[in-house]
Amino acid sequence: MGGYAVVDVEATGRSPWRHRVVEVAVVLLDGALRTEQAFSTLVDPVGPVGPTHVHRIAQEDVVGAPRFREIAPHLLELLAGRVMVGHHVSCDQAFLEREFARIGVPLPDVPLLCTMRLARSHLPGAVGHGLSACVAAAGLGRYAAHTALGDARAAADLLRHYVRADALTGAERGGPLREAALIPWPRLGRARSLGPEGAVPQLRRQAPPGPRLPDTVGVRSVPIARSGE
Repeated sequence: MGGYAVVDVEATGRSPWRHRVVEVAVVLLDGALRTEQAFSTLVDPVGPVGPTHVHRIAQEDVVGAPRFREIAPHLLELLAGRVMVGHHVSCDQAFLEREFARIGVPLPDVPLLCTMRLARSHLPGAVGHGLSACVAAAGLGRYAAHTALGDARAAADLLRHYVRADALTGAERGGPLREAALIPWPRLGRARSLGPEGAVPQLRRQAPPGPRLPDTVGVRSVPIARSGE
């Protein structure tokens, strides 16, 4: 435990109060920004998937995907003790907080690190502050844009870029890491719908790197083991 949790969510709309998470990804980095593991899955929003023209997730893609409650215990394990990172991270945090609130789990206040906010001062050549513009300005190449895992990995690469460029001092990183490690996190039992044992349900999108997703993106089911199993 400790380090960074780089998060990204795709949602059925813009409001955490009215809309639902339809895809989530977490990329874990240690204190030296080395990737430890990555988790991503489509999520059944129990309703319409929302703007397919934006996230390229069709209604049929979430058939068989887990509901948020079924992945919530694993997400808590991934996020615990870490600084939360994302591109416009307050938006991702708000959707996660609201999803956990719906199942009666309050998330603690944790240190946040926003790669978009950092771009305003440390990527002067960027033509904008959206993720694709920042990735281009940093010279990081192509990525699977508008997929939760692709965007989370791109944000992780941006964080590494800022550190290499001395945009973040050791003190600026070390303080939040120490603070995050001391914050107590809730735990949640396994969803009854999953039974007593087995892997965390996961339905991961497959998408090639590029500035936009193709019109048709396939999905396949990939199980991932829970921590400690």
